[in-house]
Amino acid sequence: QVQLVESGGGLVQAGGSLILSCAASGRTFRIYGMGWFLQAPGKERDLVAAASWSGTNTYYADSVKGRFTISRDNAKNMVYLQMNSLTPEDTAVYYCAVPRSPFHSLRLSYNEYDSWGQGTQVTVSL
Repeated sequence: QVQLVESGGGLVQAGGSLILSCAASGRTFRIYGMGWFLQAPGKERDLVAAASWSGTNTYYADSVKGRFTISRDNAKNMVYLQMNSLTPEDTAVYYCAVPRSPFHSLRLSYNEYDSWGQGTQVTVSL
């Protein structure tokens, strides 16, 4: 198992930016891909962005393409989500997650992830 702690959420006005951070410990971080998910009230947890174990390959949900950027610092066991041009539709709890299997280009299925942080709330106001 790996322990994940998110930070950086908060309240921001529409059009603003936030950077979410996720600190990982307990597993060889650098060989695992990472994902950021969001969960709005009453909705399922959806993948927002993912990065391969090397960081070379990334994936973004259509709703955030061009606005969000996922990055990782394997030396620091950190993964980040830069969120720009935020809209009220981005309001959700954001979770970072680690898949159960290492390597592989990208992990895009919720079921591939077995370690989750506690989540950080992002609220975007008009």
